[in-house]
Amino acid sequence: MLLNSELRKEYRRGRLEEAEIARDPFAVFADWLQVAVENDIWEPNAMTLATADAEGRPSARVVLLKGFDARGFTFFTNYESRKGREIDANPQAAAVFWWGPLERQVRIEGGVAKLAPAESDEYYLSRPFGARIGAWASPQSQVIAGRQVLDERWRHLEDVYRQQTLARPPYWGGYRLTPRVIEFWQGGENRLHDRLRYTRQPADEWLIERLAP
Repeated sequence: MLLNSELRKEYRRGRLEEAEIARDPFAVFADWLQVAVENDIWEPNAMTLATADAEGRPSARVVLLKGFDARGFTFFTNYESRKGREIDANPQAAAVFWWGPLERQVRIEGGVAKLAPAESDEYYLSRPFGARIGAWASPQSQVIAGRQVLDERWRHLEDVYRQQTLARPPYWGGYRLTPRVIEFWQGGENRLHDRLRYTRQPADEWLIERLAP
């Protein structure tokens, strides 16, 4: 089915110029994320994370970015989930942030590795009690008989641990996506979008190149 041309939008919000952008892509990302927050973008830290299995078959899903610094971008999940198994087999990933009202996206590609246990513990203990129970209750990506399986597990764990500190499950924790490439995209008129690609160089310097849209 060909989609109606009325769905087509024209991009006019801004331009992206090499002379005006920081040399550090993490500084640019921090600025863009802050703008998304200030503009009340729904879940501004939501990113589409793509992984692939050992045979190169891809899968993608939306996860929440939980932190970033010069080392990379962090997210948390069940290590035994599909994404966790694929990262074990093929520790490479790509992520995309899409902030439609701002006509912006950010693309990231790089290697993925687990966070140190202490980092995962710290984040896990900062989560609301219900979310901590959820990490124990859900056998993520496994087939289950029905919703009642999750609800019953959650209620049982709530009763058991209501008065206790619930430790992080050994199969749950964080990953860091360390970028080789970060691309910033700003929508442009006539589909002549601006694309600036940062590629990591030796000594953690970054090569900035403009790509045709």
